[in-house]
Amino acid sequence: MIVRSLVWFALGIVGGFVAAHLVNKDPRGQEVLAQLDSRIGEFTDRMSDAYHAQETRLSEIIDDAKSVASSAVEKSADAVDDAARAAEKAVSPSD
Repeated sequence: MIVRSLVWFALGIVGGFVAAHLVNKDPRGQEVLAQLDSRIGEFTDRMSDAYHAQETRLSEIIDDAKSVASSAVEKSADAVDDAARAAEKAVSPSD
């Protein structure tokens, strides 16, 4: 069953190459293939631009999250230091 599927797959690939070769020999076919290539190029360019825009957007979000987390850690450390000082004052004998 798998061998039969692989044979049909291989025949499909070979048939596609033969058809493309025959279409490429005809000037009208060359024009159609050129238009197809142009459209594929436009599509890949748009996809690439969208990918890079999304990547930039996500990088900005991650940078903002890192900044917020860093600020929260600093404020927490300050709060712990303040609490430690207050506890130390409360425990130490009054002068």
